[in-house]
Amino acid sequence: MPVFAYKGRNPRGELVQGTLDSADASAVADQLMNSSITPLEITSAPVMGKMAQPEWVKRLLEQKVGLIDVLLFSRQMNTLLKAGVPILRALAGLQESTSNRTFAGVLQNLRNSLDAGRELSVAMRREGNVFTPFYVSMVRVGEMTGRLDEIFLRLFAHLDFERQTREQIKAALRYPTFVIAAMVIAIVIINIFVIPAFAKVYAGFGAELPLMTRILIASSDFTVRYWPAMLAGAVGGFAALRMYIQTPNGRYRWDKFKLRMPVVGSIVRKATLARFARSLSLAVKSGVPIVQGLSVVAKVVDNDYIGQRIEQMRDGVERGETILRTAMSAGVFTPVVLQMVAVGEETGAIDELMDEIAEMYDREVEYEVKNLSAQIEPILIVGIGILVLILALGVFLPIWDLSRVALHK
Repeated sequence: MPVFAYKGRNPRGELVQGTLDSADASAVADQLMNSSITPLEITSAPVMGKMAQPEWVKRLLEQKVGLIDVLLFSRQMNTLLKAGVPILRALAGLQESTSNRTFAGVLQNLRNSLDAGRELSVAMRREGNVFTPFYVSMVRVGEMTGRLDEIFLRLFAHLDFERQTREQIKAALRYPTFVIAAMVIAIVIINIFVIPAFAKVYAGFGAELPLMTRILIASSDFTVRYWPAMLAGAVGGFAALRMYIQTPNGRYRWDKFKLRMPVVGSIVRKATLARFARSLSLAVKSGVPIVQGLSVVAKVVDNDYIGQRIEQMRDGVERGETILRTAMSAGVFTPVVLQMVAVGEETGAIDELMDEIAEMYDREVEYEVKNLSAQIEPILIVGIGILVLILALGVFLPIWDLSRVALHK
C-alpha cells in the first residue's frame, strides 16, 4: 500500500508530522481528521528499504493497461452512475477494487484532475495512452447531454465488439503462422543436422552428385558456416521492419498490404470496416455531428489506409457532398453496403443502417474465420509437398544412382 507523509496541527495548534499507509491522499486526510488533526500537507513518501529502480526498468516491469481493463471500467461506471453514485466516489471505489496497479494510478490521476476542477473528458484526454480519442469524445458528449451513464454502456458494448473482433483476427492468423513457423524450424534443423550427415556419406563414395543434391549441400554448408550472420540479419531485418512500420509512410503501406494479403486480407478488411460502421453508429446515436464523427472514427479504425479513406469521406461531407457519394469515392465498400448507406441517408436513420452494416460484416468475418482452415490447408499442403519433394530428391537420388550402378556391375 502507498505511504504518504503528512504535516498537520493538533487541537492545541502544535505542528505534527509523520507517515501513514493508505490507498490515497483523501483516505489519509480522513484518518487525520478522525484523529483530530487538521492536515496541512500530504505528499507521497518513498518506500524505505527498496533500491530505486531506473526508469526503463520501471517501464519494463510496469503492468500494462489492456482493453479488458477499460472494458470493465466502462461497465462498472455505467452501473455506478445509473445507481446515482457521484463520479468521484465511483472512481475511488473502482480504484480500490481494480487488480491492475497501473490502471489504479490512472484512476487516481482522474480523481486528482476532477478535484482540480477539470471535466472527466479533459482528465481522460491527459491519459492518452489509456483512453482513445473516440472514447474521450463519447465521454465529452455524455457530459454535454447529461447521459454519461448511457454513454458508458454504449462504450462497453463498443469495446466488447472490439475485443471479439481482435480475437477473431488473431484466431484467423494463428493457424497459418504456426504452420509456417514449424516449416521454417524444420528447414533449419534439416540444413544444420540432417544434410551434413548425408554429405559425409556421399563424400565417401567419390561419385558425382546430382544437381539437386549439390544445391542442398551448398545451402547446408552456407547455413552451418554463416548461421550467426543469418540470425543477426533476420533479427536486424525484423527490427528495421518494425521501425519502418512505426513511421507514417510505413504504417500506411503495411496497413494497405494487410488488406491485399491472400485469404487473410479479406478478413482484415471486413473486420476493419465493421469497426468503422460500429464506431460511426455509436457516434451518431450519441449526438456527434457526422463530420466530427467521421474525423474521430478515422483515428480508431486501427488501419491507416482505411483511416485516410474515411478522412476523404469527411472532407467530401464538409464540401456538401452526400455520404453515399463520398463512400463510393472511398472505394472500400461493397455495392450492398453502398445501397444500405443510400437508404439510411434518405430515411435519416444512418445510425441504424451503420449498425446493420457492422452486424453484416461481423457475420461475414465470423464465417470466414470458421472456414479459414479449409481455405489455407490446400496452400500449406502444396508448400509442404514441394519442400518434401525437394528434400527427397536431393537426399535419395544419389542413393538411387549408386544402387543402380552397383546392380549393373
